[in-house]
Amino acid sequence: MNPLFIPNQSTDTTGVGGKALNLLELEKLGAKVPKWLVLRTEELVHPNASVEASELRAQIQQYAWDTSFMQDFQKYFGTNWEQMTYAVRSSASDEDGSTHSFAGQFQSYLFVNAENLLEKIQAVWLSSLSEEVLTYRRQYDLPASTQMGIIIQEMVDAEVSGAAFGLDPVSGNPEVQVVSAVYGLGEGLVSGLLDADHFEVENGQVTSSVRAKAFAMRKAPQQSGLQQVAVPADLVDAPTLSNTQLLEVVAMLNQLEAHLGGPQDIEFAYRDDQLYLLQTRPITTSQETKEYTLWDNSNIIESYPGITTPLTFSFIRKMYEQVYRQFVSLLGVTDTEIENRSTVFENTLGLVRGRVYYNLVSWYKMLALLPGYSLNAEYMEQMMGVKERFELEDGHIMTKGMARIRIAKMVIKMIRLHLGLNREKAKFQKHLDQVIHAYQHTNWEALTPDQIREKYQVFETSLLLQWKAPLINDFFAMIWFGVFRKQIDKHFPEHPNLHNDLLCGSQDIISTAPIRKTMAIARMISDEERAFRLFSDFEPSEIWQTLNDGSFAELLQTIQQYLDTFGERCVGELKLETVSYQQDPTQFIAMLQTYVRQGLTDQQGDHPSVDQQMKTKAENVLQAYTKNRPMLKRWLRWLMKNTRKMVSDRENLRFERTRGFGMVRTMFTALGQRWHELGQLKDPRDIFYLELDEVKNHPQVTKDMQDKIIARKAAFEAYRQQPAPQSRFFTYGHDFSDAYIYSTEKLSESSDQLQGIGCCPGRVKGRAQVIHHPSEAHSLNGDILITTSTDPGWVTLFPTAAAIIVERGSLLSHSAIVAREMGIPCIVGVEGLLRSVKTGDELLMDGSTGKLSILKPEPVLS
Repeated sequence: MNPLFIPNQSTDTTGVGGKALNLLELEKLGAKVPKWLVLRTEELVHPNASVEASELRAQIQQYAWDTSFMQDFQKYFGTNWEQMTYAVRSSASDEDGSTHSFAGQFQSYLFVNAENLLEKIQAVWLSSLSEEVLTYRRQYDLPASTQMGIIIQEMVDAEVSGAAFGLDPVSGNPEVQVVSAVYGLGEGLVSGLLDADHFEVENGQVTSSVRAKAFAMRKAPQQSGLQQVAVPADLVDAPTLSNTQLLEVVAMLNQLEAHLGGPQDIEFAYRDDQLYLLQTRPITTSQETKEYTLWDNSNIIESYPGITTPLTFSFIRKMYEQVYRQFVSLLGVTDTEIENRSTVFENTLGLVRGRVYYNLVSWYKMLALLPGYSLNAEYMEQMMGVKERFELEDGHIMTKGMARIRIAKMVIKMIRLHLGLNREKAKFQKHLDQVIHAYQHTNWEALTPDQIREKYQVFETSLLLQWKAPLINDFFAMIWFGVFRKQIDKHFPEHPNLHNDLLCGSQDIISTAPIRKTMAIARMISDEERAFRLFSDFEPSEIWQTLNDGSFAELLQTIQQYLDTFGERCVGELKLETVSYQQDPTQFIAMLQTYVRQGLTDQQGDHPSVDQQMKTKAENVLQAYTKNRPMLKRWLRWLMKNTRKMVSDRENLRFERTRGFGMVRTMFTALGQRWHELGQLKDPRDIFYLELDEVKNHPQVTKDMQDKIIARKAAFEAYRQQPAPQSRFFTYGHDFSDAYIYSTEKLSESSDQLQGIGCCPGRVKGRAQVIHHPSEAHSLNGDILITTSTDPGWVTLFPTAAAIIVERGSLLSHSAIVAREMGIPCIVGVEGLLRSVKTGDELLMDGSTGKLSILKPEPVLS
């Protein structure tokens, strides 16, 4: 069988897939379809433990990219085929069917240059084994594998693109056709990134909703792929489609419905006033209709930045489920109620294209189990940095009568929990120290895989699922902070940041301890000439080797003490796949080199007096206002004392979580190494592409697990190349392809005036330095740090920054707490920050009001 299927030339449609069959139907109707053909890949060996991606690529090349293929390919596309660009799309055998669309589940690529076709064909084919596809198949009880055809189609550099439905996809009204359109390519529409014009046509009558369209997606010059471009000013507010074009699209919908026997979902494009149809599929049946889910990563991105592997996600998902079951139980929710809402606890988190998000619907449903839903929801939103309330349906919120009964019970429980909290924290700390100490002295290299797995199970049962004290403290920190802020805002409306200033200067937050310890070690190095030369002249690996040779015994001992205490406190410290300082001390040596070279060997970066000055000034304001109001004074100071303690303890207990997660990292790293030594894993770190239950329930790596590792590694590598979804979006079901992610954040013109949440006061004018990962810079040299989010691993950069501005986060996020402790002006929660600010921009920021201005350069006078 010829590996190529060419329309109007080939008669055997075996292996072309559902999407290609639908394109054939379009051509039968006489619709204009860009030139296309199909590479049938059903003869390829499916990737497994013995077939690596490079071997698969070679296999594709041997199978298809040969002389006969090239002759047919060139003959069909013409002599200028090398100058053309192509779309490379999937066409699985069960794709775009009447019951399951698989819309966006497989990879697809636009504007692919001829020299990149092989690479993209391989990537599309591998996506048939991605975790999303496998989950989708399990969800609908579909076969685990499929024949996969690959469509190669000539690209149309569209002026306008859109999607159209033969019936209203929301109401199901068959009398209404719905059309959405954007300028440029349709990727801006299906991803939800760009505002789109919306048209409804009923009996020939058009209802239009025309949006301002600031951007379009167009072909990137001199390379494969797309770029975002500005829409000309005269088109921004103009409709993308004329009435003539709109009715032409609707007429095509009607023809397709009559021809194919049901309403269709089509993608189309216009170029030089010519309508092109790119694909059609039946509007799928109601069995694909799933529950609405709202996703948000405003705060959790701080703990799990970037791509997070399957092992980490499955681990934290179980931890969240178990600890929040414990939490609501402590507050009086019955076991029966918890079991009836088991899916709520199982789905507090989601993994969206390799990135961790909160499932806000589950969080609100969980809060609805408690009385005082509105107040609890407000405080949770402050803690998580959620900017917009999601309203639950009334059926999920308890009646007033039930709430009164539950409140009476809960108040008693809360009083008891609060009174016993210090005792519980001390008990938890003692137990954790004992367990960690015992595990730290385990010789993991001497254990078998079964022994390591057994050690993990004991650790999980004895510690990870006994997280009562941190949970209770988090809850009370949320409540105390919420009440304190409300009271301060009520009495001091002219001081919008006073609640933050009053919380400064606690001097007991462990997050700043690594900075102080690192500076002390750097000072120790700088004071000893031989050590200073060692750290100045050699690479980190050479320095570490020299230290271990015995020449610097005291220095090595000091560094080792740091690693024993803070070795797991690093960037991405809660991700099991992270290589910590404890595992690779040369990373810490490199950081020490930076401190030594920058002269950060004293407390100059710690601003020890600034936070105290802020605290003193704020307390003077409080004292003056309450001078003749003793009851109010006592009330506010009592609130302040408890809030300070709860917030500090919240941050400190997060460090204990880091220690616990670090031990889990050690165990799974050792298990991966053992399985690798036994020949079951090609790479020891492949273990992080398995899920927790797979690791716990299998004494050895099975063939199925090896297949999953290969598929997941390919999928997660693709995620790394894709832009991250927006910080907040919604889906119907758990289909995380672009077509089914509906963003609530639209691109708008970047602004030179931005607003965030002021966390630490101070007005700073300075140069912006955009940093995506702290490894990108050894020092900020007094610039203003601009980033998406931070975790405790970032704090070593903080002393070198004049100010900190973070796109995500809340008043209780790590950035805010540590900045207040160190007295560094800080703003968090600045929407569109990285879209508007570039490295080198001159900024003026106010940490009190949260206002940020991008200053325009002064005109040069000739």
